[in-house]
Amino acid sequence: MTVKSGAREWFWQTGTRHLRRRAVAWLAASSLFSAAMLAPVVAQAEGSIRIAQQFGIVYLLLNVAQDQQLIEKHGKAEGLDIDVKFVRLSGGAAINDALLSNSIDVAGAGVGPLFTIWDRTKGRQNVKAVASLGNFPYYLVSTNPKVKTIADFGDADRIALPAVTVSVQSRILQLASAKEWGDAQFNKLDRLQVQLPHPDATAALISGGTEVNAHFGNPPFSEQILASNPNAHIVLNSYDVLGGPASATVLYATEKFRQDNPKTYRAFVNALNEAASFITDHPEQAADIFLRVTQSNTSRDLVLQVLRNPQVRFTTTLHNTLPLGQFLHRVGAIRNKPESVRDYVFEQPGIADGS
Repeated sequence: MTVKSGAREWFWQTGTRHLRRRAVAWLAASSLFSAAMLAPVVAQAEGSIRIAQQFGIVYLLLNVAQDQQLIEKHGKAEGLDIDVKFVRLSGGAAINDALLSNSIDVAGAGVGPLFTIWDRTKGRQNVKAVASLGNFPYYLVSTNPKVKTIADFGDADRIALPAVTVSVQSRILQLASAKEWGDAQFNKLDRLQVQLPHPDATAALISGGTEVNAHFGNPPFSEQILASNPNAHIVLNSYDVLGGPASATVLYATEKFRQDNPKTYRAFVNALNEAASFITDHPEQAADIFLRVTQSNTSRDLVLQVLRNPQVRFTTTLHNTLPLGQFLHRVGAIRNKPESVRDYVFEQPGIADGS
């Protein structure tokens, strides 16, 4: 198995100096992209939807919906020919900027970015969750043999994740830190975090030779690292921090998009539910769709390993998200305290009944 491909080939040939250049270049590009998206954009009419997703099997519901044209299918049932566009971004900050600038209609990101934008827009754009993308354990993986728990991380360690402080991985690490050292030190490990897209962070840990020696990722990236680097081991499982299976990645939108596009919105939710059922019933076909749509070099066996993991569940209902939101309020990361899942999830059958 290999993750060598295209723009990531450089990781297999270079070290720390080039990693820094890569990170700076990527951050600059992200800033330019975000700035461009802040320009006024004409609102989308009923019958079109722009969806932003990131990297990994956690976005498989969207991959299946795209491959099988499920949104278009359910749109026709609503009497619409829906124009569907998918955009790939990296990091919750870029995703949230795109949503608030009306460059996308639906954002795909972790519950960390969801709580950030829900808090920021409460009483204004009123951004809320549309659906979960499923329950997945997220692994914090290290190649440093001295690091057995988060308490073992030192000044020389660097933890890659998609967005520092904003991403769900960063927020879960803050919750783990609060449990380890108390709420006053919830951000103790923020200083060790490095912002990198999952594919690049994975390549860095597999190849070695860079300053990044840990990655808090999602499937299949953590599994790739564990299978490819004999020094790689799991330091933290998100389920252990959150107290059980949880929806780490979700889809969310503004209240205006939902109200102005009821048929498109309904077709989108119905498509997600059909995709969840399809993946559960047909994991092998779903694995092929993931590889085809994402053009990933991940081994098919590894993808199936993830899909058949008993800790993984494909569902649109949010699970075990409220504790993280209440923690973020408790430590001052967000101003508004979520009292129930209905505070930050749009009311609709089978979704707002989550936790």
